[in-house]
Amino acid sequence: MTQLQFSLDMNVLKDSVMNSNIDTVIKSAIVLVLNEFMEKERDEYLHAYPYERSDERRDYRNGYYERDLTMSVGKIKLKVPRTRHGEFSPSVFEKYARCDQALVLSMLEMVINGVSTRKVTHIVEQLCGENISKSFVSSLTQKLDPIVNDWAKRPLNITYYPFVFVDAMYIKVREHQRVVSKAVYIATAITDKNKREILGLSVDHTESFESWRNFFQQLKSRGLQSPKLVISDAHQGLQKAIQREFIGTCWQRCNVHFKRNIFTKLPKKDSTEIKLMIKRIFEAVTIEDMRNFKEELMAQFTDNHKYEKALAILDDGFEDTIQYMNFPEHIRCHIRSTNSLERLNQEVRRRERVIRVFPNTQSAFRLVGAVLMHYQDSIYSKKKSLTK
Repeated sequence: MTQLQFSLDMNVLKDSVMNSNIDTVIKSAIVLVLNEFMEKERDEYLHAYPYERSDERRDYRNGYYERDLTMSVGKIKLKVPRTRHGEFSPSVFEKYARCDQALVLSMLEMVINGVSTRKVTHIVEQLCGENISKSFVSSLTQKLDPIVNDWAKRPLNITYYPFVFVDAMYIKVREHQRVVSKAVYIATAITDKNKREILGLSVDHTESFESWRNFFQQLKSRGLQSPKLVISDAHQGLQKAIQREFIGTCWQRCNVHFKRNIFTKLPKKDSTEIKLMIKRIFEAVTIEDMRNFKEELMAQFTDNHKYEKALAILDDGFEDTIQYMNFPEHIRCHIRSTNSLERLNQEVRRRERVIRVFPNTQSAFRLVGAVLMHYQDSIYSKKKSLTK
């Protein structure tokens, strides 16, 4: 890389130090350095110093123009050198892209962590003494697009994922001047080394068999192999898509959602005994005990009509809810429900509540993807194996 040698006018800097506050001194020093740096860059580009005759000269000097540059110390005004043919461009603005990279990264970090664009502009104004428009912050987030897209398309064939968790959440998106509801599909997994990982996401119109099938096909196209177990809620379209796309894979109905569904159908009074017996079923150590306890409960309460709906739910979904018992004991507590995925959804929801309505589908994909990437890097990647 080319190294430029240049000297500074210390009298100018000294005058700033003697007659200004520290903020002005810092800004003046930066302006002085960058202006002199650009001047030397122009000399190198021209292959000629001022008033020098040279056979290697490429162009001629053509004065200066002023241009603002926003940095973490505030907005500064630079004196940018020009050439006659206009082909010279100083590297300062390429490097900082009109805004200090540290400031850009800080703003992006704030956005990902759930700070509204309005608050971001206020914080920047307090730090830098300059106002940054909301539209600028919004356009800045578009820099995340290639990063999120690369992450969302990364290959999944280098690791085997025996346990996959899937769920959908709903967000509001502006589309054709209307605000519509869209589903965000999220998949996480436990690797063969017992570590959690976020596999991917998709944004679609509704939660349906076709949408879930398309999402699973996307994951498979990236190399996802059929897992041993898929854990989810009891959405019918989702169940059908799992059966169609993952041949030989067992389905685990979320244990927490299942028990909640049963309890909501129980009468408010006189249900203490049956609730205790239901809890006893799912606290059993072996799958044989679970089945035996379930049969005892059914025999005892079948003739009581006020428990009819609750018992029908228990009987219909019982086997799908105890599939986790077919796996080693040390992993069972991690695969019997979608609680870990629900926790992840809460992180997405925390940011989504700030935005309320996404301007378009791409912005939703971008921000949800950025939140998931951040969670993967800051939480999942730093955790040790689930079984240690």
